[in-house]
Parts: sequence; C-alpha cells; structure tokens
Amino acid sequence: MPLLLPSLPAGALAACLSQPQAQQAVASGQALSLGSVAAGLQGEIVRAQLCEEGGRYVYRLSVLENGQVTTIVVDASR
Repeated sequence: MPLLLPSLPAGALAACLSQPQAQQAVASGQALSLGSVAAGLQGEIVRAQLCEEGGRYVYRLSVLENGQVTTIVVDASR
C-alpha cells in the first residue's frame, strides 16, 4: 500500500520535474516508479507528476474514482 502524504502548506511549493528529469530520478534509483506506487491505489490515474517536496520525492496524482477526480500525494522516495 503506498504511503499517502498530506500536501505541504501553501507557502511550501513543490518543484515538479519534467518528464526527462523524472525518468532520470527513477532510473538512478532516487525515486520509485509510478507503477510501483500505483499498484496499491484504487481508481484510475488520470494525471501524474513527480515532484520534490520537503526534500523528498512525491507523486502528485489525479485519480478518478466513482465519477470524481481527487488529487492525492504519494511518497515516491526510496
């Protein structure tokens, strides 16, 4: 089961990675792959971003479940 995290306060902004940067972070072992964190989630992921928040990697996911889209933050650090 993935570790769901609360979003940071409004003053603490996340720095989301570009797709090449995200691929590099996963390939180098610094971040978990999206597939590994998505395995324990219910619903359909409609958007995913790998970000750095508070010194760790997180996925910010938009998930469609029961006709509603919600945003969740999942720990992606190794």
